[in-house]
Amino acid sequence: MTTDMVSLIEPMIPALRRYARALLRDRVAADDLVQDCLERAVGHWHQRRSGSNPQAWIFAILHNLAMTRLRRTARNQSYTPIETADDRFLGVAATQEDGLRYNQLLAALEALPDEQRAVLLLVGVEGLSYAETAQAIGVPVGTVMSRLARGRERLRGNLSGEGQGEQMSRRAHLRSVK
Repeated sequence: MTTDMVSLIEPMIPALRRYARALLRDRVAADDLVQDCLERAVGHWHQRRSGSNPQAWIFAILHNLAMTRLRRTARNQSYTPIETADDRFLGVAATQEDGLRYNQLLAALEALPDEQRAVLLLVGVEGLSYAETAQAIGVPVGTVMSRLARGRERLRGNLSGEGQGEQMSRRAHLRSVK
């Protein structure tokens, strides 16, 4: 491994872990995902386009691996009855207002569609540009912009307690134009 590669990849690890944890919602699975991502990035470093942004390239690897795992998990999902669930996995009431706000934010983020959540996290939390985000998730920049706008609007509605019914009634006033 070249020192150039290490100096580029190493500072990205905390951001990769944050993004993986936000996508998978499981610390252990997220750490495994980051490990697989780094292994793939190092193994395919020679295939990276010279002059391109390595951060967007590595986030693209992580995003693609995460989406593959989420699809696989959805197909093979198993359910545990609440009576047999470990107490560590059950919710614990927050003791402070900040804890309540944090839980509300996580719930609002979780309620977003995966595509909107991914764009919000990459742009808002990880600080990637629209172009880098588009490259990372493999969509056009315009799609990133629209997903970000819709995601922000939906997140704002989720945090303010606005229900789906109110959002739908607002849309009902719009007419269809061909």
